[in-house]
Formats: sequence, C-alpha cells, structure tokens
Amino acid sequence: MGEGTLKLTNHLDDLIQQFPALESCRKDIESAFVALARCFRRGKKILLCGNGGSAADCEHWSAELTKGFQNRRPLSAQWREKLGAELGGKLQGALPAIPLPSLMCLSTAFANDVDPEMVFAQGVWALGAEGDLLVGISTSGNSTNVLLAAEVARAKGLATIGLTGESGGKLAGLVQTCIRAPETEVHRVQQYHLPIYHCLCLMLEAEFFS
Repeated sequence: MGEGTLKLTNHLDDLIQQFPALESCRKDIESAFVALARCFRRGKKILLCGNGGSAADCEHWSAELTKGFQNRRPLSAQWREKLGAELGGKLQGALPAIPLPSLMCLSTAFANDVDPEMVFAQGVWALGAEGDLLVGISTSGNSTNVLLAAEVARAKGLATIGLTGESGGKLAGLVQTCIRAPETEVHRVQQYHLPIYHCLCLMLEAEFFS
C-alpha cells in the first residue's frame, strides 16, 4: 500500500471511528471519492445542489475544495514565478466546485419566468458538460428540484452522486453513487452529512495536494 493510499484509508477509518454508524456508508464513500477524483483528474468540475441546510452544505463543501482545507496547497514553483511573489505566494491549489444555490439571479429569474422546480436543472443544463459531476444533497432523497437536476445530469453525461438520509428516496435510483446517512430525521441526517463531505475533502486533498 503506497503512502497516498494509506492517507486516504486513514481519513475514512478516522471518520468511522468517530461515527461508527457510518460503517454502513463506507463503500459508497469510497465510490464517491473515486468518482470525484476521476472528475478532477480529467480537468473537469463538479456542480452541487440542495435546499435549505443542504444549500448551505453545497456552499461549505465548495469552499473546502476551492481553497486550502487542512493543508495550505502551495502553488508550483512554475506558477509562483509566472504570477509573481505576492499572488503566487498567497494563492492556493484548488479543485473546481460550483454550488448552484449561489446562482441567485439565475435561480430567481428562472423560477419567476419558467418553473421554480427546474432552477437546478437549468443550472446543470447551462454549466454541466460531459465528464463533469453533479452532487445532489437531499435529506429525504425526494427533493423535486434535485431529482430534475439529476435527470439532466444523466442525460448530459455527467457522473452523479447523491447524499441523502437512510432511505435514499427517489434520488438513490437516479445517481450512480448514493451515500445514505443512517438517520431519518432531517437535522440528524445533516449532522452526518458534514463529516461525510469533510472526509471526502480530506481524501481529495491528500490525493491531489499531498
């Protein structure tokens, strides 16, 4: 086992040691990591969508990917030379992740002009390309706007990951990988979602920036 693989395994083991109930999610977390790493390795991006607290999770997850998380992620010497000491010394390595709930003007305009349930679907249609990846976060797995976004993603050739509660809801049948937090109450599901995506961020940082 190489050093990189060991780091990835350690992060997942640490997560499950802290939250033993997440042992049921181990294989799906591993699958999600493989899909995310494949996407970023190919120079592609991820899109994230969700409602309410899950919209906040989209923002939070995106922030952990687009800047340093546990590590500073210094730029390469080549980039530091090209950008100069000030920019090159302060910018950090990043993985492209766009939280669709942030696109307020698109969402409100499309909701007003066309259909509020299709705002994330329109975002995927506008910004998603084959080889990108959509993460849909829904505690019930049945949020209509997230389901419609997943349908568009599948049609356009995006990889798909769902983050849900125990049942997986309808989203589980639409995505390639569904991480089902082992709870049914909304706030308890969300309490698991945070450490799950933090673990994925740590794994990705170890993969790309160690």
